[in-house]
Amino acid sequence: MFLQRHDQIVSGIDWSRSSNKIVTVSHDRNSYVWTQEGQDWVPTLVILKLNRAALCVHWSPKENKFAVGSGAKSVSICYYEQENNWWISKVIRKKHESSVTSVAWHPNNIHLATTSTDGKCRVFSTIIKGVDTRGPQAGASVDWKFGEQIAQLDLSPTWAFGVRWSPSGKTLAYAGHSSMIYFVDDVEGSPAAQNLALRDLPLRDILFVSEKMAIGVGFDCNPLIFAADETGLWSFVRYLDERKVTPSTSKASQLSEALGKLYGQSRQGSSSDTVEPSKPRGGAHENCITCIVPLRKGSESIVKRFSTSGLDGKIVVWDLENHITIPK
Repeated sequence: MFLQRHDQIVSGIDWSRSSNKIVTVSHDRNSYVWTQEGQDWVPTLVILKLNRAALCVHWSPKENKFAVGSGAKSVSICYYEQENNWWISKVIRKKHESSVTSVAWHPNNIHLATTSTDGKCRVFSTIIKGVDTRGPQAGASVDWKFGEQIAQLDLSPTWAFGVRWSPSGKTLAYAGHSSMIYFVDDVEGSPAAQNLALRDLPLRDILFVSEKMAIGVGFDCNPLIFAADETGLWSFVRYLDERKVTPSTSKASQLSEALGKLYGQSRQGSSSDTVEPSKPRGGAHENCITCIVPLRKGSESIVKRFSTSGLDGKIVVWDLENHITIPK
């Protein structure tokens, strides 16, 4: 079945698991919410108010609104208006200096994190009167006004991608196009950041599978596993889709790894940044992995299975329990 409505590249799609709705965005500057009626999926137009391409989309945890990042240097927060039977939006403008590449909702359904090609990660309040209500998870979040910037992280000197919150919302992670991944604690208060330098190619997306473990995917065509120790220090664990290295290439790999560490340390100076080893090429994906999506059962807090999709046209389902022990 084809969902035919857009007339240009579909740049983002997300599914709301509880309400069983699909939202799509496109370079044609339009967005549609698709609702299943019998065997058909019926589209409802979303009023985005964009003059540039829509680039990414994500449903909020309560599924009562969704965020759309765009090439117009803005973010549209969309919600349903019952009276007119359509989805309308309030736009966060004049905060980004370039295109918005990814968006991620905090578990409180109010805070929204974004990354941009201006290299910055930002956190905004998206509270909308009549849509959001005060709850136990909201805390002081309801004191912020819509569109108010809560934090701005200037850690990456290059494009930023793949922002995600941990399940509790205490840790924020995103990737830089300079082969860096950033983990930030206490974003709303006094942010404490950890910068982790990768030996190979940059990441495009990140997924927290638990509070102390995350998976990164990108141009290396192979998911990377990161974990935090008891002190909260994040480090690279290994590649998920590992291949055995032949003896003839082991010495070359060791030399490459040593040079990579030397390069990373000289680039980052005496900071706490660490440099991760390289990996043999090849595996389930043959081109850049652009998206990673959790596959949960019921109300599971720990992600045991997830899927990845890439520019090779493949969708791969991964079972973490067959590869590694997941810390809580």
